[in-house]
Amino acid sequence: MGQLWLVRHGQASFLEENYDRLSAKGEAQARLLGEYWASHRLAFDHVFSGPRVRQQDTARIAGEAFRSARVPWPAPEVLREFDEFQAEAVIAQALPGLIKTEPHIRDMYQEFEKAKGQAARFKTFQRMFEVVIGRWAGGELPLAGIEPWPEFCERVHRGLRLLSQNGTRGRRVAVFTSGGPTGIAMQRALGLSTEATLKTAWMVPNCAYSVFLFSGDRFTLSSYNSYSHFTDRDFVTYR
Repeated sequence: MGQLWLVRHGQASFLEENYDRLSAKGEAQARLLGEYWASHRLAFDHVFSGPRVRQQDTARIAGEAFRSARVPWPAPEVLREFDEFQAEAVIAQALPGLIKTEPHIRDMYQEFEKAKGQAARFKTFQRMFEVVIGRWAGGELPLAGIEPWPEFCERVHRGLRLLSQNGTRGRRVAVFTSGGPTGIAMQRALGLSTEATLKTAWMVPNCAYSVFLFSGDRFTLSSYNSYSHFTDRDFVTYR
């Protein structure tokens, strides 16, 4: 059977003008992951990433650690099927109307606006984010110009099928992606509902990895949410 090592990207630039860029901590997380894998002499037959800068840069930095340790690292290829869902666009388009019509969402937004310090802002934003994204994924918020949740799910499932049909049988494959596609992989392995899939995705720290076994139509979870490469808890981030 093949092995799929699915990695969430390092910490991105939350609340900055360009979110799709690794923060300094995100770069360090990617480096620690690469050094940890290289120290265990992991050999990957294929490396892929989603198309986002944060996904590609996580793969690149991990690869630099492999090359520094003189451990082989295949040239990463981009698979657009492992792009994240359009979370920023969902929030930008849906939130203004929800603030006007939903008192509990308005309260959460005001709490976020008043929050002091990065940790408090992360926490209050995540609470609001989960409610809005949950409503959207559940079909309650049809939004123009945004890939719907069912289409996102099918896209990632298509990517997972491609891996098992594209010369990777019996190989070890790394894919650098985001929390959403990781949740969809868990959905495929365990038959999760939409709600459970989202909860699973939100539990994935930056630069954590999960391992799946695949062969043809078989797709099985081997391990979930590994981040033993972080000996300092300060590197365990979720946003």
